[in-house]
Amino acid sequence: MTGKVFLIGAGPGDPELLTLRALKIIERADVVVFDRLVSPEILRLVPPATRRISVGKSPNCHSVPQDRINALLVALAREGLVVARLKGGDPLIFGRGSEEAAVLGDAGIPVDYVPGITAAQGAASSTGIPLTHRGLATGVRYVTGHKAADAPLDLDWASLASEETTLVVYMGVANIAEISTCLIGHGMPESLPVMAVANATTPRERRLISQLDQIAGELETAGFEAPVLFIIGHVVTLYRELPACLPAGQLLDEVRMAAHA
Repeated sequence: MTGKVFLIGAGPGDPELLTLRALKIIERADVVVFDRLVSPEILRLVPPATRRISVGKSPNCHSVPQDRINALLVALAREGLVVARLKGGDPLIFGRGSEEAAVLGDAGIPVDYVPGITAAQGAASSTGIPLTHRGLATGVRYVTGHKAADAPLDLDWASLASEETTLVVYMGVANIAEISTCLIGHGMPESLPVMAVANATTPRERRLISQLDQIAGELETAGFEAPVLFIIGHVVTLYRELPACLPAGQLLDEVRMAAHA
């Protein structure tokens, strides 16, 4: 009997940002296969009796290669299991969800996608920086700052170096010096503001405001650890010192206390 695989977006980290559908599947799955970027807060929602398999990858350390992950998902489904494949953010935005779906489809395994809030949206909401804003950014672009097998970045720098568009860089910690240099070389101002956000929407969230020609050095000094997202553009000027992301219940309590103070 063939089981089924759900490719689930676990969101940026805050468990309250999971979709209801994602939570229901996590609670009912036979086995949960999860990435490194799935937060410990999300993993605490997995029932204690449910089997868990970590397939986490980190820069320069792919503990479980992608082909082995693909084979694992096929094998589990062929055991007749319902598999919750948890991915940070959204499975279709730099999540290799479509690659895994293709392998599963070729093997005759039923697959469903469960969308999640991508890291850019999570960072925007927790910091208060909009990704688009009238008069500052007419659009937003998501790019990866890291290539498979550490291949050279071959991005269309001329196209990306637009002041009218917010540029969001995923997985760019190791290459942020090269990224900023290439963008400046293709016309972006050195003084263009940048925000780096680590562990967005979680209690471990950290933020750094800088500018394009200084972000690499300041980030190294700050000692940020992945996952780090970069928001590049004039929208960063709208940043206000908001508190780090709090659980909704705690946040509402603080709002009520302030209102009655």
